[in-house]
Amino acid sequence: MPAIGHVTRDGEGFKGQLKTLSIRTEIEILPNRSKSSDTQPDYRVSAGGVEVGAGWVRRGEMSGKDYVSLSLAAPEFGPRRLYANLGRAAGQDDDDAFAIIWNPAD
Repeated sequence: MPAIGHVTRDGEGFKGQLKTLSIRTEIEILPNRSKSSDTQPDYRVSAGGVEVGAGWVRRGEMSGKDYVSLSLAAPEFGPRRLYANLGRAAGQDDDDAFAIIWNPAD
């Protein structure tokens, strides 16, 4: 799956860029401080100060390691949601570097 952006750990959240063929924007993935139930997201995703999605901490079936599953929606993405996961950036020795890996729903 292709990377559609890269972020680095910034305190309890992540900051970086979302990059597709038509979109290049700064993105922040910040903890959801108002989470009050398990169904609410663990993270809020914003671009340019506008909330564009959410993220949930999931556990990998094979690896048993936690990762963040993202769901993004904005008019620029068209009528469908964009799904992605935060994963270790390939070739990076930095433990704080992550790729936003596109996860098509189809």
